[in-house]
Amino acid sequence: MLKIVLFLLLIYHDIFAKDIKPAFIMQTSGLVNDFVIDKDKLYVATNAGTVDIFDLRERKLYNQIFIKPMRSGQGTLIPSNVISVDRHEGKTLIVTTAENAFRNVWLHDGENLRAVITTKDKKVIRKARFIDDEHFMFGSAGYEMTKHTLNDNYSIYKNHIEPSAFSDMELSEDKSIMITASESGIVSVTDVKTGKVLKKHETLNVDNIYKVAYKSGNIITAGQDRRVGVYPKEGKPYYIKSDFLVYAVGLSPSGKIGVYSSGEESDLQLFDVKSGKKTDKLVGHVAVPSTIRFFSEEGFFSAGYENRIFYWHLEIE
Repeated sequence: MLKIVLFLLLIYHDIFAKDIKPAFIMQTSGLVNDFVIDKDKLYVATNAGTVDIFDLRERKLYNQIFIKPMRSGQGTLIPSNVISVDRHEGKTLIVTTAENAFRNVWLHDGENLRAVITTKDKKVIRKARFIDDEHFMFGSAGYEMTKHTLNDNYSIYKNHIEPSAFSDMELSEDKSIMITASESGIVSVTDVKTGKVLKKHETLNVDNIYKVAYKSGNIITAGQDRRVGVYPKEGKPYYIKSDFLVYAVGLSPSGKIGVYSSGEESDLQLFDVKSGKKTDKLVGHVAVPSTIRFFSEEGFFSAGYENRIFYWHLEIE
């Protein structure tokens, strides 16, 4: 009986699921490392030493934040690789590569750019996110999560989560909870105010987690083991097996719709978080998608390591 049910579900998917093409594509100044949506603007971190700012109403480049170049090992000037970007109350938080494999953290207030962390601090930061007007969180390569001040370069706390390499972090909508993951495949839930680890989820991924997504209490992960780990707010955790390494995941604002990078053709696969049922597929990427962020319940942006940003419109029933 179970085989018949599974067969019917596969037939249903083949008949009713469809391929979706991008609604529009925007060209960036360099290869994309990260991006964040702030109201009707899109802020894109590129390897060309810029944060490209797009007007989403006009669907075109609106402005840019330029980061000064760095010196290579041979002493020549090369663009600083912008690896992380975030927005809060009109300010932009930027992480760039620097000399000797260290990182710089910058704050742009809309007019001026100033350094918050420099090579003198000897930090290898992979991602940084605003908490409020005065603080931000960052994760280092060695999986030390740090709550840091924006104005006086002071760490409120440092928490070495586990002896594994840091992969990714996401904050809850109210910035009170942080979800982190590492090469161990473990997903940790941390209280941002205190730095206390509240929970470590059972390991659905048995290898490195590349990315995590968190919305409305739901968590999904992208794994090197070709698994999408799903930790629903209500219900039992499960995983979806992909036929290729999963490099990126995303969740709609409600947490009901999930999406992950799927297959060697660099497609994106939608699925229902509650049931795990795959629905439509999104086709058009050339590079493997590595960042996915929803704009609304009906649409999201995605990018791989290429000089393009894709927007996808979903037909929600």
